[in-house]
Amino acid sequence: MSFSLDVNILLYASDSSSAQHRTAAELLASVADGNEACYISWLTAMSYLRMATHPRLFAAPLSQQQAENNINDLMGRPHVHCIAEGDDFWDVYREVAGEIPVRGNLVPDAHLAALLRQHGIRTLYTHDRDFLKFPFLRIVDPFE
Repeated sequence: MSFSLDVNILLYASDSSSAQHRTAAELLASVADGNEACYISWLTAMSYLRMATHPRLFAAPLSQQQAENNINDLMGRPHVHCIAEGDDFWDVYREVAGEIPVRGNLVPDAHLAALLRQHGIRTLYTHDRDFLKFPFLRIVDPFE
């Protein structure tokens, strides 16, 4: 079985002031030390870098180097792979976006959902309930 992580898992794991920190950090450590195939999208990695270093979004923002090191450590594991949009991504995105109304803040979620569909990844660890709108995904909320 393979899975992906949403950006909120990475952010909670890095933010010791978050109520979800401990659970997210334990999950991330388990992923890092495990051997199950984990797929991280460039969208997720870049969103993490943007938010984890932003002083208005993160209680104690990380330095650029700290955030990059966190991504590098995770992606340096042999069972963690980065995924990107393939040539037919636009068609997959339009298919996913055609199943539910997609606008505003749901656009990046639909982007990630379409990317996961394109790569045949069905399980997503996230605390974002909006992903429940994509019925082809199996959503695992580690905080429930």
